[in-house]
Amino acid sequence: MLAPTRILVPTDFSPYSDRALVQALDIAKQYRAKVFLLHVLHEDVHRGNLEFTFPEDVVQRIKDGAAALANTNFQNQLNPLPRAKEVDVVTDIRKGIPYDEILKEEREKGIDLIVIASLGKTGLAKYFIGSVARNVLKGARCPVLLTR
Repeated sequence: MLAPTRILVPTDFSPYSDRALVQALDIAKQYRAKVFLLHVLHEDVHRGNLEFTFPEDVVQRIKDGAAALANTNFQNQLNPLPRAKEVDVVTDIRKGIPYDEILKEEREKGIDLIVIASLGKTGLAKYFIGSVARNVLKGARCPVLLTR
């Protein structure tokens, strides 16, 4: 029987991610597990759109601003959830390709359950699984719970 102790919840701060977090917090409370809330800043967006247009110091300020915004968004996502105060939650920001960074986090933190939204901010259609979730599902070494 699965009794997770380390639960990873990737978030893009969408309502879909909010629902995944609620489910992860409920599971964590039941099993006294630790929750790792992860946001990935997509590195390709910065490289493709910023680095060829702006000087390096401006690009760095934009990246720093994105990280600061993510930290604010973590608090905005966690504050309305009473369960978040009952569970040990650790937040982290990584830069790179989202599914790669999620899988790296899984391995580095010894995650034994990933709870991920099947769609995110770019949900193309309600009937297709998101590409990040699909790649996490294919590459994960631990069980993955897809939420809607």
